[in-house]
Amino acid sequence: MRRSLALGILLLLCATAARAELPRAVARAFLDAKVPLDRVAVVVQRVDAARPLFAHQPDAPMNPASTMKLVTSFAALELLGRDYRWKTEAWLGGPLVEGSLRGDLVLRGGGDPKITIEQWQAFMADLRAKGLARVEGDLVLDRSLFRLPQHDAAQFDAEPLRPYNVGPDALLVNFKAVRFAFAPNAAGDAVEVKLEPPLPQVALGATPALVDGDCNDWRRSVAASFVNQPRGAAAAFPGRYPRGCGERDWHVAMLDHSTYVHGMFATYFAQAGGSFGGAVRDGLAPREAPFAVMESAPLYDIVRDVNKLSNNVMARQLYLTLGAHSLGAPATLEKSHEALRRWLARRKLALPGLVVENGSGLSRQERITAGGLARLLAAADASPVRDEFASSLAVAATDGTLERRMRNGSAVGRGLLKTGSLEGVRALAGYVIDGAGSRWIVVAMVNDPSAIRANAPLDFLADWVIRNASTWTRERR
Repeated sequence: MRRSLALGILLLLCATAARAELPRAVARAFLDAKVPLDRVAVVVQRVDAARPLFAHQPDAPMNPASTMKLVTSFAALELLGRDYRWKTEAWLGGPLVEGSLRGDLVLRGGGDPKITIEQWQAFMADLRAKGLARVEGDLVLDRSLFRLPQHDAAQFDAEPLRPYNVGPDALLVNFKAVRFAFAPNAAGDAVEVKLEPPLPQVALGATPALVDGDCNDWRRSVAASFVNQPRGAAAAFPGRYPRGCGERDWHVAMLDHSTYVHGMFATYFAQAGGSFGGAVRDGLAPREAPFAVMESAPLYDIVRDVNKLSNNVMARQLYLTLGAHSLGAPATLEKSHEALRRWLARRKLALPGLVVENGSGLSRQERITAGGLARLLAAADASPVRDEFASSLAVAATDGTLERRMRNGSAVGRGLLKTGSLEGVRALAGYVIDGAGSRWIVVAMVNDPSAIRANAPLDFLADWVIRNASTWTRERR
């Protein structure tokens, strides 16, 4: 009995000590939101300081959600270089006679994380400008740069049509997504639904009836029905669309990668004035110089989308590129893990408890400590790629995933932060700048079912650091 009582007192003292590490106002913000402090990890530190101003459970491995992208993007900037570009290449698999290719057209993917519709249109226009008017053979896709197990888009959260669940691919185009654009027609008596891109493999069925009313849960009211198969897909919206919705978008991941690229080529090569009626198949590109090359945006632009918009698909493509660049093709997750391990070792950057599954944070396995993430942020601030890294973060109350957050506090325009959100996880990590111009590292993670209520205390923490960190001393208890 005495032993149990002593153990209970010890545990209570430990819990009290742990809570004492946080300023009272910060601790109260989490407790008021009914977020238990033993499920919270926090580190606050000046970027030029040797140790934190305060820390709470800094060595506890936590699921970081999308703040894991900070690890991937910093490693990429240093390993690949700020101006790194991916290449998508085209070869002619036969002679080009008076504009007609008497053979197949071969496309090789270079792992580009972001080939937009506009970039693809420019690529098709370049093929035409170089004299290619007709492809008499098939479209052959070389997707061999990535060697990965079969991707199950439903595995993470049973939402296989969500674009964030699209698997990586060496020839990823437009995130393999279709945008359904809804709007009342000019006459105001019906709803127009447009597909972008207008792929021939995606059929559109019934469209919703236009009705009076506020928007509310419009996706439920349109009664969407999707049929998604690797080689063909269909969508129908036989419900109702409230007039108050105006224009709305719904992005859906459809088809398999090869079929999607086939549709994109057929559609936009025709728009550029070309002719193609062949099939699609996988194959290997020849070794000679390509006929045409499409280059990606530079890496410093790519990491802005990865971090500001928290793009999971781009982060996974970026993480795989680390392996291919450092250890040679084909890219595998094992090579990327090893490339990251070697980079951390060369930098003498200790991240104990680090577990990386895919580098995006869209994972139940990934782990990092608040202390480790704070050390990484300090290293990034002292790195030659500091400006590219910091500018990739969302600005409080201004853009990215923070556009609608922190609007009423001191953090407006002074927070450069990465957010993280999964079921049972909320996280915030990056830099804030106080009134004197001092930069502070802020890392906070919550792993608990109560995390759904944690955004307010996380935002309060950033605001508190800006207002109080430079003058705060540990409160007497």
